[in-house]
Amino acid sequence: MYALRLAKDATDADFREAAKRALAQELMPRDVAFVSHDSGIFFDDVPDVAAPSPMTVSRDFVELVQDAICHRAEDRFALLYDVLWRLKHGAPDLLGRASDPAVARLGLYVKAVRRDIHKMHAFVRFHKKDTDDGELYVAWFEPDHFILKRAAPFFADRFANMRWIIATPIGTATWDLKTLNFGLPRPKPTDLADGVLDGLWRTYYRTIFNPARLKTDAMTKEMPRRYWKNLPESDLIPELIEGAQARVAAMDREADQAPRFADKARPRAKIDNMPKDSLSHIRKEAEACTDCPLYKHATQTVFGEGPAKARVVLVGEQPGDQEDLAGKPFVGPAGHMLNKALEDAGIEREKTYVTNAVKHFKFEPRGKRRIHSKPNAAEIKICHQWIARELDAIAPEFVIALGATAAQSLMGKGIPIGKNRGRELTWADGRRGLITVHPSYLLRLPDDESKTREYKAFVDDLKLAAKLAAK
Repeated sequence: MYALRLAKDATDADFREAAKRALAQELMPRDVAFVSHDSGIFFDDVPDVAAPSPMTVSRDFVELVQDAICHRAEDRFALLYDVLWRLKHGAPDLLGRASDPAVARLGLYVKAVRRDIHKMHAFVRFHKKDTDDGELYVAWFEPDHFILKRAAPFFADRFANMRWIIATPIGTATWDLKTLNFGLPRPKPTDLADGVLDGLWRTYYRTIFNPARLKTDAMTKEMPRRYWKNLPESDLIPELIEGAQARVAAMDREADQAPRFADKARPRAKIDNMPKDSLSHIRKEAEACTDCPLYKHATQTVFGEGPAKARVVLVGEQPGDQEDLAGKPFVGPAGHMLNKALEDAGIEREKTYVTNAVKHFKFEPRGKRRIHSKPNAAEIKICHQWIARELDAIAPEFVIALGATAAQSLMGKGIPIGKNRGRELTWADGRRGLITVHPSYLLRLPDDESKTREYKAFVDDLKLAAKLAAK
C-alpha cells in the first residue's frame, strides 16, 4: 500500500498531480491510500516521477473533479482515483453509468457542493467598516464543504468596485480591487451590525416576499434555518409569515392598475410643451412617480447620473438588482462592462450622462433571487416622460441607445438593432444618435470567442458614436 498525501482542502490541481504520480507507477486503486499530511497512518509515499506521461481526460471528468474535490467526505479522493483508473483502463463510458456505485456517490457529492456554492452566493452579507485605507466590506459565512475558492470569484466579479473580506472556518478570501487572494481561516468578525446595508437587505427581503406563494417548508428548504443567524433580514420572517394571510386578502381587494396594452397608457402632455426643468427638480418628481405599478415592488426610483450638460447621453433599459439597491444606474456587472468599453473607446464615463428608459426595477421573484423581467410597451411608454425631460434638461449632442428597449423609448416604436447598428439615427425628438447592444448582452454570451468578437463590436460602436458626436 502506498500513500498519496493531500490537504483536506486540496484543489483539483493538487489531485491531478497526485493522480499522475500514481498512474505513472501503474498503481491500482486498491494499492493507494489518500491521507492528509498530518495523518498518523504510515505507508510508503508514492515515489515522484521526473516526467510523468501526459494524461488526457474528458471535459466531463474534469468538471466532476472540480466539484467533487470540494466535498468534505474523506473517500472523495479514492473514489475519483478509482473512476480515473477505470476510465484509463478500458471503461471510457464509465461516467454515463448512473448505476455504478462510485459514479453515483460522486454525483451526490457534486450536487451537495453546487448547492453549497449556491447558498454562499445567496447568503453572504457584507458589512461596511471604515479603516485607515478606506471602506472595507466584511462578511462571515459557514459553508458545509471546501467551496471558498470555487465560490469567491463570483463576488470578485459582482463587487469588483469595493474592497472586501469573506471570512469562513475553512479560509479567508480577500479582494483589493485588483487581485483575489486566499488565506488562513479567521474567527467570526465581531460587531458586524451595519444600519444602512442591513436596512437595505430588510427592505429587499420585504419587497420580494410574496405572501400568496408562501410555503413554509419550501422556504426553509431554500433558506435553511442554520443560515438565519447571519442574515439581517431573518428577524422579519416570523412577522411576514404571521401577516401573510391578511396581506393576501388585501391584495385580492386591490384593483389591478397595470395597463395591459400600450394604447391603454394614460395620455401625457406633449413633450414639447413641458418646461425644461432642472435635473434635480425632475429627479424629485420621478422619485414620487406612481403612474405604473412597477414602483410598488422596486426598492426605489433609479434616476440618471452624470453632468447636467453632458455632450453624450447613454440610455439603457432599466435598473438591475444592484442598481435598485444602490439607487444609481450601471453599478452592477453590466455597469463594469460598460465602464471598460467606454475606456477602451476613449470616452470618459465621468463626462457622459447615463440613465435608463424605465426608472424602476421590474423583476420576477424566484426564492431569494430577483430575476430581471423585460418592461412591456405600456411601461416603456408611461416612463418615457422622464427620459424625455432628462434629455430636454441636458440638451446633449448625441444619444446612444443601449439595447432594443432604450431604442423603442427614444424612437417611439420598436426598431431592430441589427439593421440599424453602425449608422447615425435621428430619434423621434430630432436628436442625433446611434443604437448598439446593452452591455448585459455581452455577459450572457456562452464562450470566450463570441465574447471577444462582440465586445470589439460594442467598442467600435462607441468609437463611432464619439466620432459622430464630435461633428
